Amino acid sequence: MGQQTIGVIRKGSREYQELPATPDAFVWLRLYRKKPGRRGARSRKQSLWWTLRRPWRPLEYDAARMMFNRGNELLGANWTLHDLRHTASFLMLDDPAMPPAYVQHILGHKHLSTLDIYNRPTQGRRHRGGLAHHARQQQQRDNPPPALPSPTYSPDSLTVLFGGPLR
Repeated sequence: MGQQTIGVIRKGSREYQELPATPDAFVWLRLYRKKPGRRGARSRKQSLWWTLRRPWRPLEYDAARMMFNRGNELLGANWTLHDLRHTASFLMLDDPAMPPAYVQHILGHKHLSTLDIYNRPTQGRRHRGGLAHHARQQQQRDNPPPALPSPTYSPDSLTVLFGGPLR
């Protein structure tokens, strides 16, 4: 927790990987673990999420999917666990300070081009981005940076350099 990462086991490769997480994620994790009867990982080899009913067992993908399905029925929604991944991908790729290679690593994609499926801005975002670009260009035309002063030489430096006063 001190390095603000959460360890996951990759679905495809079954490899362990540390991934960055928000401070809020650790608050929710602590609240989850504080509830009575909750088990929790004591090491990297143990599962963090457990079922609430006996027999207690690690909460695996199918059980989490069924949990989402029950929530969807109550809310009249149709979300999936993969929707959470897509949302995180869109948000990371939408951040201009987040290099796509980092997003590729976090998502566990072999090829950078795989990110293209997530990198589809909506029409509204494209319009806002284009308008913002034009506004920045106009701002630069209206307020050009001040011209740098031409370099001048100190007469004292020239005297030292050339050995006497200039004629």
